[in-house]
Amino acid sequence: MNSLNYVVIGLGVTGLSCARYLQRQGCRFSVMDTRENAPNAASFAADFPGVSLTLGAYDTERLHQADVIVLSPGIALSTPEIQAEIKRGAKVVGDIELFAEAVKAPVIAITGTNAKSTVTTLVGLMMEAAGYQTAVGGNLGVPALDLLASEKPADVYVLELSSFQLETTTSLRPAVAALLNITPDHLDRHETYEAYQAAKHRVFLGAAQAVCYLDDALTHAKTTPTTFFTMQTPKARQFGLAKHQDQLYLAEGSTLLMPVSGLPVIGKHYQANALAALAIGHAFGLKREPLLHVLKTFQGLPHRCQWVREREGVRWYNDSKGTNVGASQAAIEGVGATITGKLILIAGGVGKGADFSGMLPAMSAYVRHVVLMGEAADEIAAVVQNHLPYTLVNSMEAAVMEADRVAKPGDCVLLSPACASFDMFQNYEHRGNVFTEIVAKL
Repeated sequence: MNSLNYVVIGLGVTGLSCARYLQRQGCRFSVMDTRENAPNAASFAADFPGVSLTLGAYDTERLHQADVIVLSPGIALSTPEIQAEIKRGAKVVGDIELFAEAVKAPVIAITGTNAKSTVTTLVGLMMEAAGYQTAVGGNLGVPALDLLASEKPADVYVLELSSFQLETTTSLRPAVAALLNITPDHLDRHETYEAYQAAKHRVFLGAAQAVCYLDDALTHAKTTPTTFFTMQTPKARQFGLAKHQDQLYLAEGSTLLMPVSGLPVIGKHYQANALAALAIGHAFGLKREPLLHVLKTFQGLPHRCQWVREREGVRWYNDSKGTNVGASQAAIEGVGATITGKLILIAGGVGKGADFSGMLPAMSAYVRHVVLMGEAADEIAAVVQNHLPYTLVNSMEAAVMEADRVAKPGDCVLLSPACASFDMFQNYEHRGNVFTEIVAKL
């Protein structure tokens, strides 16, 4: 039995998974959450009788007694109470570090500012198609530690990892580590872009193989053997796009794999996702056939450039998962390049300290009109005011009505907010569902 004393901080989904794991291991542990009305407090009391739960302020005496402090991703390492315990000599980890210490099978670790959920899902499906017993989770879906509770151990684990999770991870040693892209995000937490980049690059610690985006030098691993994907014509042992007889193909080096027109999901950004997944599968040693089968059949994830409906010659897309500038820029370019008309963009929400000027070239190229809502509406308006017509609205319903008014046949209305949702909605899923419901009633 492990004799160490653990304190889990945070009672969200990840914190609960940590508690379940520690209980399965027979460890001594207690839980804290700085919120007086923490989510899951009632269910925790029922499921963990006799385990101490402290709500509100940190219990510094209990922290001083901890050998290991397990931080939920939402708690910053820079928190003064945590820094004090680090100086005291306490070990501070996250759920992925606990997972790394226990996992016996190979791990594929995927991170990036955007697209990591789609690529993680694709790679999981590819592993299954290749015959592997596969477990998929982490920052996406099932928490990593809950994956270890399965009665049938997996042959391979495919994990989406956030910068917050990577901050507290040192021992993962992935079979393949992928860094898909880096654009500014979470600067309210990491404070500098350089610190955010450094957190993302921790995915390469001890990795046997790396997969990186050739077109973005910020993603490149410094020493790990790397398979590259690119939106350009690929060289040998690279995955990219190649033209043949006026048709665009996914290609590996000079080998044409499948026409882009065979992908069920539209957009240049999705082509990049497909290439990244191919590169990861290749780096792991999979054959091409199961990889291509998945790409030909995968319909995409909800809230990620998800087709909603077509009405009077106008197509509507829900990209509520576009919660930062880089994601929305990719969606604008990805969808805008495939249509005959222009985009009507619905954007705005909580800006998280973002610089929205980075979206302007894409908007200028593909957007006809911008409909703005939420806390960051005025910030985005200041960026576009001399370049594009825009409208300020105070609700999703008003945004949909305005977009419907200005759209013309051949146009697409794209909800891609470039912002977080919690000024007006519970989360990005709620925001996307509200949008979809209103559009369906037009």
